[in-house]
Amino acid sequence: MKRRDFFGKSMLAGAFMSPAAAVAALDSSSSKKSIHTGLESTTDKEKEEVVIERPVEGRPHAGKVLGIIQPHCDDIALFAAGTVAKLIHEGYTGYLIRTSNDDATGVGNSYGEQVLNNEKANEAFAKSLGIKKIYDLHYRNHRMDEYNIQEIKGRLIFLFRLLKVDTVISYDPWGHYEENPDHYVTAKAVEAARWMAGGRGDYPEQLDVVEPHSVMERYYFARGPQLVNRVVDISNYIDKKVEANKAITSQGPGGNAGAQLRKALAAKGKKLPILGNDDNAANFNYIKNFMLDIDSERLRGVPSDKKTGEQYGLEWAERFHYFGPAENKLEEYSKANLVNA
Repeated sequence: MKRRDFFGKSMLAGAFMSPAAAVAALDSSSSKKSIHTGLESTTDKEKEEVVIERPVEGRPHAGKVLGIIQPHCDDIALFAAGTVAKLIHEGYTGYLIRTSNDDATGVGNSYGEQVLNNEKANEAFAKSLGIKKIYDLHYRNHRMDEYNIQEIKGRLIFLFRLLKVDTVISYDPWGHYEENPDHYVTAKAVEAARWMAGGRGDYPEQLDVVEPHSVMERYYFARGPQLVNRVVDISNYIDKKVEANKAITSQGPGGNAGAQLRKALAAKGKKLPILGNDDNAANFNYIKNFMLDIDSERLRGVPSDKKTGEQYGLEWAERFHYFGPAENKLEEYSKANLVNA
């Protein structure tokens, strides 16, 4: 994500003004209606209905592996941390893959300091969600479009095979109006690698140490208009999402923004009661009430998680372009029609 400077020369102006996010995503209106993306498309995919994914009891996903792929340390936290928290709680083992080194943004007086601080933030984010391990690919930040995508795909293919990833969550390769090259390059590399990993013809030298393994399920998010066909109920995990964003103090609209706003207002003899009475509460309440809700479109470039949930009778929700395993019609038919020879 771009670095956002929340506090300028004027305390109040700096407190309330950050650069606007690129494009606000459009809402899908109902789980019973066709999806409206803001595009004049009439394909069958565009007419797909929204499925609401709700929490389930127990650990139905035990033994499954979740690949969490982000270019920068704050991407998943902003758009999908609630779903990651839900899936891990339901049994997934999560692995985080960060494709860039975040050297062009964040807190620090040099590239080296920025890289280090973002690496620490990435680790704190992973810990907050119970992610098992981090893999950093260390491509230059905001410059991933200068790299050969085949190299990026090859590294992802190896990791998908090595970890036996069942499900990925990342940026949507079909997202529209995405300005950040790291986002769209990572998205396209993930989508290509996840199916190439299942064949024997791509990077066959890897097969001396790993087996072919296709990733069968994908949750894709975007900052701009996208096809939305799955809404995940994160009501039970909204506080985990808040904590994940609190952990990222090196860049992005979360971290210590609430405490900074509280301090700026106090210097003017003012306060916002919603922020609470200490810095920790201010950070938590700012993220939950402003970043994820009231001021979401300005700070994240997507609709409020709360308003998204309300559209479907939920308290809080995240939106995705989802792909699941293909339905096996032959197997269904055979079960119903097999007879003894």
